[in-house]
Amino acid sequence: MLESASYLQRLHGVEVTKLPVDAQGVINPETVAAALRDDTALVSFAHANNEIGTVQDVAALAAVARERRVPVHVDAVQSAGWLDLRPLGRDARVDAISIAGHKLGAPKGTGALAVRSRVPLEPLLHGGGQERGRRSGTENVAGAVALATAIALAETERERTVEQVAEATSRFIAGVLASVPQARLTGHPTRRLPATAGFTFAGTSGEAVLLELERRGVITSSGSACAAGSDEPSHVLVACGVEDAVAQTAVRFTFDRAPLPADAPERLAGLLAEAVAAVAESTLREPGDHRISP
Repeated sequence: MLESASYLQRLHGVEVTKLPVDAQGVINPETVAAALRDDTALVSFAHANNEIGTVQDVAALAAVARERRVPVHVDAVQSAGWLDLRPLGRDARVDAISIAGHKLGAPKGTGALAVRSRVPLEPLLHGGGQERGRRSGTENVAGAVALATAIALAETERERTVEQVAEATSRFIAGVLASVPQARLTGHPTRRLPATAGFTFAGTSGEAVLLELERRGVITSSGSACAAGSDEPSHVLVACGVEDAVAQTAVRFTFDRAPLPADAPERLAGLLAEAVAAVAESTLREPGDHRISP
């Protein structure tokens, strides 16, 4: 979303306003209301954040924009398959919702944009006028069918899957906070994606913790896949007011939809505690910069 806004700014002279969030990554509707102008063309925000898991109050944010007759786009890539998206259109009455197929088990490169019929669209790709003139190019029928199937399966299994995964994630978070003194949960404590848990560990190195976890058979990440290979602190955590040095200690866990062994959350919390302790001990032995280059 940031790159799309930057493109419009660079190539088309669109004026972009980036709104602040609070310490939990939440957008305040009053902040949106204060930023709206008579010439505001669009309000766009993510339903749920991919790094910290915070879920926005779409209905409240959309209501503010609707009062000023400003269209609203919601990036639901992270929340599709985990949260019920129907209220976004039915209750919040947003104008456009985007999702990505690979997050639902569909082939990579598939996705969908749901747009209200009254919203005029200028296609990015011109040519044969496919998809009712919204996007030219021969349709990927197999990809579309795969995406539709993935959405149907995800929706059928969603309530059961979410309940199981949310319970496991909650136990994992509780275990980490109880066993790792340096751990601080990122994002909103309750209004969050059911499968995402992120932490910072002040005084350590996120990359070093990842390496220690890998040695113990745990594969996770220090941030979003989009930022892989970057040694810059997460812009998400920095926006939440986290100091750069602390933001670079972040580690993010995402649970799968597959059933977990009964004791998996507690075992994982224990392995994380071991990893952080090992990094902290190494730091005490050898003071200095312990960042590990990709």
